[in-house]
Amino acid sequence: MTKGTIITTTTSFPAGFLWGASTAAHQIEGNNTNSDFWSRENEAGTILPERSGDACDSYHRWRDDLDIVASLGLNSYRFSLEWSRIVPSIGAVSNAELAHYRRMIDGCLERGLTPAVTLHHFTNPRWFSDLGGWRSAENIAHFEEYVAAAATILEGVEWVCTFNEPNMLAMIAAMFDAGEREELVAGAMPPPDRTTTEVTIEAHHRARVLLAERTDAKVGWTIANQNFQAEPGAEEVARAWGWPREDIFIDAARGDDFIGVQAYTRVRIGPDGALPAPDDAERTLTGWEYYPTAAAEAVEHTARLLPDVPIVVTENGIATDDDDRRIDYTSRSLGALREVMKSGVDLRGYFHWSLLDNYEWGSYAPRFGLVAVDRTSFERTVKPSGAWYGSVAAANGATL
Repeated sequence: MTKGTIITTTTSFPAGFLWGASTAAHQIEGNNTNSDFWSRENEAGTILPERSGDACDSYHRWRDDLDIVASLGLNSYRFSLEWSRIVPSIGAVSNAELAHYRRMIDGCLERGLTPAVTLHHFTNPRWFSDLGGWRSAENIAHFEEYVAAAATILEGVEWVCTFNEPNMLAMIAAMFDAGEREELVAGAMPPPDRTTTEVTIEAHHRARVLLAERTDAKVGWTIANQNFQAEPGAEEVARAWGWPREDIFIDAARGDDFIGVQAYTRVRIGPDGALPAPDDAERTLTGWEYYPTAAAEAVEHTARLLPDVPIVVTENGIATDDDDRRIDYTSRSLGALREVMKSGVDLRGYFHWSLLDNYEWGSYAPRFGLVAVDRTSFERTVKPSGAWYGSVAAANGATL
């Protein structure tokens, strides 16, 4: 597929294709008080404009969320377990919290939804971060203990993601070391912290072995695909730019049961590195270039590197207050993905980010949701984009 090209037909997607929506615990549950990100939000002098607070109150309203997913016509739901709830202090596993998440899994199954469970979606227990977090290989053992506890509730779960976007974890670690960096453009972060890269890769591999021994789940991890595109003459620069930020993490998924692709936009690479979006580009609420073929091009890139590993688009969407643009973006994204599949790429599913307008790591302003959430009453209202996406899913893509 030529970059930016979109071709659509009336062909449906394969039988069994996953049509879902994604969420993350800290962004929707509310009052995740034992996590390191909660501490960051509430510390004196925080640079974050908003705190998560009650978020979407999904810790208590998860049944409502599942009812919406099912009523839309989707067949899958991706959500995360919160490590800091399950292991609130070193060695102390909360059976009550495990039971809570098991009820969510059962709730999916009872509604005919395939649960896709993420074990780590950015947040850590405060005690883990106090021990050095992902910059200490010794801490992998703590993660293994958590994964072992989580494995006890994963019966019937077909898809498990060990980490959400480990490359972002490593890049964020480097960003905090560097402080404010003027050269950060369009999601192009500094080179990832090398230790965090090595430790998360090793932690993923150990978790994969443990889960293979104790569950029947397909195990993988999800990568933040920045869709690096070389300007003429900058091909080598783009390759050098992409390896530490993305490709090393894709390569680490060799032998996994699947890999998750998460893409929203693109980053152009010139002779000196990342370039800003073109002056005339449409931008989303996050400031990213509106680029609907991002997921398809990221899937193509991943498939070239890992031709034998099935792919799931575990996140793709747009931050906008214009729901017509959300429908346009998603329709064009799905059409491009269908064209990629025609070339033989083994794509198993698509999860829209996000089910709900939620807390986006410092602010509620970027609205990615298929469903609006009243910040006071927590009432959920399905947007036209949610109804549209559900109708596409119910028809297995034949209506695109």
